[in-house]
Amino acid sequence: MTDKLSKTLAPRVGPYFLALLLFAVVTFVLRRWDVALVELLIAAALAVWTIFSVRRQRLEAARYLDELLGGVDKAARDSALNCPLPLVMFRPDTGEVVWSNERFLRVAGGPDRVFDTDLAQLVPGFDSRWLLEGKTACPDEITLYGRRYLVFGSVTRPTGGEKFTPIAATYWLDVTDLADTRDIYHATRPVAAILLLDNYEDVIKNQAENVRSYMLSEISQRITAWTDPAAGMLCQLDRDRYLFLFEEQYLEKFKARKFSLLESIREVENPSGIPATMSIGVGVDGDSLGELYRFANLSVEMALSRGGDQAVIKSRADFQFFGGRGKETERRTKVKNRVMASAMAELMADASRVLVMGHKSPDMDALGAAVGVCAIARMKEVPHYILTPAGPSPADELYRRVGEMPQYKDVLVDHDRAMALLDPQSLLVVVDTNRPEQVMDEELLRSSARVAVIDHHRRAATYIEGAALNLYEPYASSACELVSELIGILMEPTDLLPGEAEAMMAGLMLDTKNFTMRTGPRTFEAAAMLRRAGGDTGRVRKMFQTNLTDAVEKYGIIQNARMYGSGVAIAVSDHTVGRVIAAQAADELLNIAGVGTSFVLYPEEGRVVVSARSVSDTNVQVILEALGGGGNAGAAGAQISGRTLDEVRSELTAVLDSYFDKGDSGPQTG
Repeated sequence: MTDKLSKTLAPRVGPYFLALLLFAVVTFVLRRWDVALVELLIAAALAVWTIFSVRRQRLEAARYLDELLGGVDKAARDSALNCPLPLVMFRPDTGEVVWSNERFLRVAGGPDRVFDTDLAQLVPGFDSRWLLEGKTACPDEITLYGRRYLVFGSVTRPTGGEKFTPIAATYWLDVTDLADTRDIYHATRPVAAILLLDNYEDVIKNQAENVRSYMLSEISQRITAWTDPAAGMLCQLDRDRYLFLFEEQYLEKFKARKFSLLESIREVENPSGIPATMSIGVGVDGDSLGELYRFANLSVEMALSRGGDQAVIKSRADFQFFGGRGKETERRTKVKNRVMASAMAELMADASRVLVMGHKSPDMDALGAAVGVCAIARMKEVPHYILTPAGPSPADELYRRVGEMPQYKDVLVDHDRAMALLDPQSLLVVVDTNRPEQVMDEELLRSSARVAVIDHHRRAATYIEGAALNLYEPYASSACELVSELIGILMEPTDLLPGEAEAMMAGLMLDTKNFTMRTGPRTFEAAAMLRRAGGDTGRVRKMFQTNLTDAVEKYGIIQNARMYGSGVAIAVSDHTVGRVIAAQAADELLNIAGVGTSFVLYPEEGRVVVSARSVSDTNVQVILEALGGGGNAGAAGAQISGRTLDEVRSELTAVLDSYFDKGDSGPQTG
């Protein structure tokens, strides 16, 4: 370094000496030997003087650098020795301690010496991989002798290259008081919960006064017993609604016990054998009590839209779901139907046109419900359109039949036409899905000012927000059933075209598997209304016929099925199959003795598609929700990107193990 600095600072005198020598040579050639000799003597004297000057300059530069570097080294040594923080130097690859200051010795318990000691012996559980990864801060707090530390450090490699072992220097910052204060703050933050008795009317109505008093007293006692350990504030807001305020430190205990109040309330039954059920909505992580209460209300609404009998936690980030394993029970509310029908009629009356779309790759239920909405719009004399998919779909045959109807000649439109028709007064009706990422056209959804949603699937953590009308009925068999009820209120059955009735009947038969699954009184009422409107069941049955190739494909999937646990069949196809074929295979597996739940997996365009069915108490919607899917308790699906078929199968079996072993699927976070 000294030579480089001296050379940099030394004057460049070489050209001058060359000029003097040149003059001397010229003078000698001109025979002026005396002048030439003088010039040579002067050049020699200057050369000697320059050499001594450069040497002296080098010595002074070397002395200056020695003083400077020596001061830096001394400052570094003094800084390490007198560092106000605990400091330890070690080899990050072996953990061997090289040196530490006195403060670290006290932190480590005051050993006499730490040299040649493994750091893991002094600090159990300490992992130094973050240093080798180039990070300057340990990702986790380190607890040592009851104190909590944040650790910072870096790795240096001594001069000499790879043959010298790197040395890590770490500084330990005691944050015990700060961390304890932070933990106390989080533990004592308020939490708001709303406890709602789902089926108050069904359980209490038509019961003798003494029975009603006994049941209400029993429910109240169970709620009180569940809330007392939290030492919170419980107050009854209405006959079926309670407000519970408590500290956040007790929330983890409620979650660990899977909100045991849900099971406890189900043990209360009326003389008719109807159990009481409760929904719990919890609001956390709010900036104020008002925001916590709003979160709790949103959680209760989410729980009810998913069928009730479950707990939902809402924070600023997402939802968490607990329970909800049971099948939905039908709650007949004709008043609600009339309110929804009236709201739909008002929205259509104010709309310039009505556009309807279902989910991606729409099936007969989605298209049938869309046709029913268009029937209502036609009676209201509002222009109406149905969005068609860009590619093939399971409902292609029904699309063809609908397109052949004279009244639907210009109703089926593609994306470009739909976007051109859209204006601020248009009403977009989304049917058979409530998740924005699953709609047929997300751009159309984002561009619409007014949206109505009609769906029978349980609401997921992501759902269409800000809709002008939300008709969520998870107990319903299909979206066609819900639309049929609206038609029954707003129209006469004779106003429905036979082709429209058959389209809706096809959707009804698809989701009920020919009225063998998820049926209730309202399902058959809807079917009867569609039959009176001119729906021909024979023509509808022909839509479900499959060709020989598809039949062979379906039974090939069934042949690959394997039992997993008790009553669960999993069939994996190593090649792409049609979604209709996969769904039919899942349905067909349920006809096998001993199979109550079925899963069919197959690859499709870089993702894995799962189709699930259940006729047992197993809730496939809860299971597939853990994989990012959704649906109903008896029928659900998922599309999983970025993972292989084997990986998805392993994830599915892990979720099944958790579902059956723990008695609850645990939280599903959205």
